[in-house]
Amino acid sequence: MANDATDATVASAQLGAMRPVDAIADQFVEDYAALDPLTATYVGIAGYDAQLPDLSPAGYEQREALIRQTLGRMRSAEPTDDQDRAAKDSFVERLTVTLDQYAARTPQSRVSVIASELHNLRGVFDLMSTESEDAWSDINSRLSLIPQRLDGYRQTLGVSADEGHISAKRQLGAVADQIRAWTGQEGDSGNFFIGLAEQATGVNDRLAAELLENAERSSAAFGEFGDFLVGDLLPRGKDKDGVGRDQYEPESRYFLGAEIDLDETYAWGWDELKRIEDEMLAVSDQIESGATVDEAVDILDADPRRTISGKESFRAWMQQLATQTIDELADTHFDIPEPIRRIECRLAPTNDGGIYYTGPSEDWSRPGQMWWAVPDGISTFSTWREVTTVYHEGVPGHHLQVAQTAYRHEILNRWQRTMCWVSGHGEGWALYAERLMEELGYLDDPGNKLGMLDGQALRAARVIVDIGTHLELEIPRDNPFGFHPGKIWNADLALEFMHGHCRLEDAVIAFEVNRYLGWPGQAPAYKIGERIWLQARDEVKQRQGSDFDLKQFHRNALDLGSLGLDPLREALARV
Repeated sequence: MANDATDATVASAQLGAMRPVDAIADQFVEDYAALDPLTATYVGIAGYDAQLPDLSPAGYEQREALIRQTLGRMRSAEPTDDQDRAAKDSFVERLTVTLDQYAARTPQSRVSVIASELHNLRGVFDLMSTESEDAWSDINSRLSLIPQRLDGYRQTLGVSADEGHISAKRQLGAVADQIRAWTGQEGDSGNFFIGLAEQATGVNDRLAAELLENAERSSAAFGEFGDFLVGDLLPRGKDKDGVGRDQYEPESRYFLGAEIDLDETYAWGWDELKRIEDEMLAVSDQIESGATVDEAVDILDADPRRTISGKESFRAWMQQLATQTIDELADTHFDIPEPIRRIECRLAPTNDGGIYYTGPSEDWSRPGQMWWAVPDGISTFSTWREVTTVYHEGVPGHHLQVAQTAYRHEILNRWQRTMCWVSGHGEGWALYAERLMEELGYLDDPGNKLGMLDGQALRAARVIVDIGTHLELEIPRDNPFGFHPGKIWNADLALEFMHGHCRLEDAVIAFEVNRYLGWPGQAPAYKIGERIWLQARDEVKQRQGSDFDLKQFHRNALDLGSLGLDPLREALARV
């Protein structure tokens, strides 16, 4: 793998020397990683694991200035071919919407149950190596910096609040609760930081002592930050959960990389959810003649062949299915290079809730990883619900998409391979991948298909709830479910609606709704992204006619890397 990484660096350097677009993009990766070592670790760039970014107002200003300067240079660069043009379009689109977010002070003010610097600081340790004394030394250095960096972040949030940019009370209070769980004050996951330090083995006594001391200081600093959220920010927080149309529209553009008609999409969400639930009813009849969806769910949940007890047993099941799927799809429906044929399924060390994927490091020493942050109190798992989740997070979903992008150093620049991520493109592809697996015959079992449709229903319901609540829209008087016709969306109605259309544990649904309320525009990106992926495929299919080849379409699309959905359609039109 080390030789592959060296070859990749050389190839990228040679490509950058020939192509101005790639040279600018590659330099941006170097410059940004130096200013934001957290991002460097998350995307797998080596050399920054002992450092943390400046989270004070000055630190944000430095990063914004770099983005602005680089965007100016890129706009002046001349593409040399269609691949280069796609790379430039992607870079310009991403940095433009990022600057829009800085102008709205979103990075400097957002505190939500899933997106904040607090989550970045805690979560980065999950991705760091613990296999050598040097690796533990990096962890120790990073822990030692946390109190100071949190002081800077407190300044940033305070300045933003003074200017009227502050999160909703609901989010501030919920994040304070999360901090209490991370620091062992609540829940059953214990103190994350002290637990991390206690895992250090094979290190000298001095380093072991420093690790424990810095872990205790980090835990105390996080605890104090939680007090700051409750005592200082929460009283000033917004009472409304919805952000309004003016703020929602640019957030939607950021997550999709596309302009959409929000009102048309809201109406489509209702129709799509009804279509999915009708299909669920038909599949339920296959499970037992005349069964309702809830009755079919009860039958599946009572089937011991579809139930696993214990978190570790469930993780092992996910790993087995993920590996098996890669083996079966490689060289048949997809080109899957050898390094991508490895994925790790892991349990997250926290209980915040949620399932997510993290990509491989540049040198492939850290593989792509599927994570499950299991909420407190959940120890029994229904496999029929999660077969499609493995396809979504693994292959042909995120792992194929992200890891293949990381591997294509001969055609993608370093920024495309490591730093570019568009939720609508990535999550839309993963949802498209679930439906593709049905097309390929992997969901012929009615139970597994019902699990896929249940997940699709969740994502369609998100479109309705997210747009409806943040824009404070009226619930259609003729909506197909008879749900509170004519009322205006709010958080309580959102929670009630999700309970009525999702078959998840109460704790998971509560987390989901809080996530939507605190991260406007992100949750709909899954279903909207899938919609645009399907439209893009249909456009290529119509244009190519009998020459259309599904495997080649996937290869062409994935070889573009992650990019906004508008640039994606434009690039595919040139293929």
